[in-house]
Amino acid sequence: MTWEERLSAVEAFGFTGRQAGFLVTVMLHSGACMDRHYCTYGGIVHGQKSHDFFASLLARRMATMQPCGHNRALICHVHHRPLYEAIGDADNRHRKPMALARAIERLMILDAVLDDRTVTWLGTEHDKVGYFTLERPVPREELPTVTYAGADSATVRHFVDKLPIGVSRDARTTVFLYLLTRPSPIEFRAFLEHHADLLRALPAWTIRLLVPQHLAKASGTYMTAFFEQLAMPLRPDTRDELQWYVEGRRAGLGTRDARFRRAAGAFAAPRFQALYRVWRERGDAVVQASVSPALADAIARQVGQLECRVLTHRYRHLSSLLATA
Repeated sequence: MTWEERLSAVEAFGFTGRQAGFLVTVMLHSGACMDRHYCTYGGIVHGQKSHDFFASLLARRMATMQPCGHNRALICHVHHRPLYEAIGDADNRHRKPMALARAIERLMILDAVLDDRTVTWLGTEHDKVGYFTLERPVPREELPTVTYAGADSATVRHFVDKLPIGVSRDARTTVFLYLLTRPSPIEFRAFLEHHADLLRALPAWTIRLLVPQHLAKASGTYMTAFFEQLAMPLRPDTRDELQWYVEGRRAGLGTRDARFRRAAGAFAAPRFQALYRVWRERGDAVVQASVSPALADAIARQVGQLECRVLTHRYRHLSSLLATA
């Protein structure tokens, strides 16, 4: 569905254009919001209009309020299934109840989306797959995927991180959001490897790292991980040895083998641990692509970039027991 179609569908519930636009944005990207998000979206100050809007959502049982920060603030969770059905995404997991820490992370994502109106934000798996395969186009096998194996079948899902992706107005640059939730960039390295094939297929791209203020000191380690993972292609002989090592590791070759011991030491760095993890999910193409200079070249030409943005709002006051946020 287009933005206009979604907007019209939500307006049919009796909402104004501003209210409908805000609800569509929340449902696509977070499921959770606060009063200040609506005021930011609408360019209004906190007052009767925002109060009446949220009161209407509660009265119509389209949302619930979750107290946080020792009852000093309220987080609104939009969960009404007919609303999600109206925007073509009835099974969106944003509808499901969420722990407070997860809700706070989603508030951070919503802040980042509302902070940049210069791009078109893609929120759903369907929207992302449709854009990259039809508009770019990028082969479907080059999109980030995870395969979930069942008893009788396997399900392939794309863009399972559920993070918004922005497309610039000239459609040249693609912006990938990544929320920093812990000091160590282990998950970030895997995120980069999962997206590496897609990044190679794009003319220009930016990884926008969203940094909560209390984790600002970790930005440097994430920048190091970015350059190690994407800007340092392997030599062919190193690639071949890595291929042998990951196969031996999965087969359980063990340290009794002298060559395996040497390889285990050589490939103990976090970069290679991330490669091994993604190789297990996506196969040999991950290792074979590690010699490609395409991403290093894009970074050198500054059409591939890492951008760190420290979030302007504070979130730690919302809970004294934050898990990841």
